[in-house]
Amino acid sequence: MILRKKVVGISLLFFMLACTNEPFYDVYKSIKKRQWHRHEKQAFQVHISENSAQYDIWVYLRHTNEYDFANFSFLSHETGPGLKNTSYKHELKLATSDGRWTGKGAGNLYENKFLLKENYTFPDTGIYIFEIEQNMQDNPIRNITDIGLKIVMD
Repeated sequence: MILRKKVVGISLLFFMLACTNEPFYDVYKSIKKRQWHRHEKQAFQVHISENSAQYDIWVYLRHTNEYDFANFSFLSHETGPGLKNTSYKHELKLATSDGRWTGKGAGNLYENKFLLKENYTFPDTGIYIFEIEQNMQDNPIRNITDIGLKIVMD
């Protein structure tokens, strides 16, 4: 009886671990010399082979504590099979009103994430391209270290 409970408990544990949503796609691009010019789009090419599944699409941003702004404004562009070329403007809050950085921090590096699409179903299979373009008033913006795209299959 005790052995049976242990087997059931271990089986449940493995089942719960197997059901965690691991990233389907997880890529970061480094920003050269921590200076991101407006004309430099960061492109992410994703191959979708399962268009009946739902996906959460995240944009990740890493910056240093020397970043000059409390926010980050960016444009996201998407192209791919069954999509019209689209462009959307977004804003990511990076600091609180009293100047404290949000997101996860390690040393002088901070990482924030932005949910671009939730429970999204791609219209078809094939290659999709996501481009991230900084849309700040200053050009270039300084002290952005990396931009990332993470796609998780639900």
